[in-house]
Amino acid sequence: MFLQQIIEEFLIYSSSIKSFSPNTVTGYGKDLQLFLILLEKQGLGSASYIKIQDINLQNLRSCISFLSKEKKAASTINRFISSVRALFAYAQRMHYSDKNPSLEFKTVKMPKKVPHYMTESEVNAICDQPEVKELLWAERDKAIFEVLYSSGCRVSELASLSIDDLSSDGSSAVITGKGKKDRRIFFSPEAVQAVRNYLPYRAARIRAEKPVKALFINQAGTRLTARGIRFIASRYSSLEGTCKPVSPHAFRHTFATSLLSKGADIRIVQELLGHSSISTTQRYTHLTTAQLIETYNKSHPHGGK
Repeated sequence: MFLQQIIEEFLIYSSSIKSFSPNTVTGYGKDLQLFLILLEKQGLGSASYIKIQDINLQNLRSCISFLSKEKKAASTINRFISSVRALFAYAQRMHYSDKNPSLEFKTVKMPKKVPHYMTESEVNAICDQPEVKELLWAERDKAIFEVLYSSGCRVSELASLSIDDLSSDGSSAVITGKGKKDRRIFFSPEAVQAVRNYLPYRAARIRAEKPVKALFINQAGTRLTARGIRFIASRYSSLEGTCKPVSPHAFRHTFATSLLSKGADIRIVQELLGHSSISTTQRYTHLTTAQLIETYNKSHPHGGK
């Protein structure tokens, strides 16, 4: 069977049967189209007529070598490898191929990065910035920043949040995170108030003929995207705003750091962040020696004695 046909079938399977997120399916599609192009460059024939049975380990290594020479980031290369592995696993499951050469090469070692987080004064500055200088939509943008900081949710989770997801008093919400897993996130009094202040302005923007359930909307009255939220954060943290670049994910890092630095149980933080593995949560434990000593003295039975 031709590789192009298997890829198309695999993308439909990932979307409709496995119910992977649109971002995941789009990522698969981009990686696998690149895979076809790189195989064609290796002389395996026209992309439309490459057979999966003709692909071997050396072909895959040549693809990785090309990406490395193009100075692609380790995360980009690893995503490419993951996409190719998923494709071959699907091909084997459907009996389109009796081999999976992608299992024979390893992912690229990722450089360890310390997550960026904000100080308390930096958080206050960015949360207050929409009121100091309205660059886009003050009420909405203030609510977005407060919810990001108080809940620790991912930007994609915030974008998918709907009015119906909120609790009756507005102090929490149920969201669907990675792996289609539901979890409850919580809002601080500041976030609750900011959302309440925003809702009347939101209602005024909603068109009667096109009602939407999205909590956060754009100027046209439709659901705000993750990309739109990133743009909002970049505007308020640019030279026009705080002059300290901030991404939506920095709020998540800061949320986790703040809880852990105050002695919160890492497993509770793991649950609040929606991490499937505690090792992911441990990336946020970049505490100073002073913070560690202070937490030890406060939390350990013999601490400070």
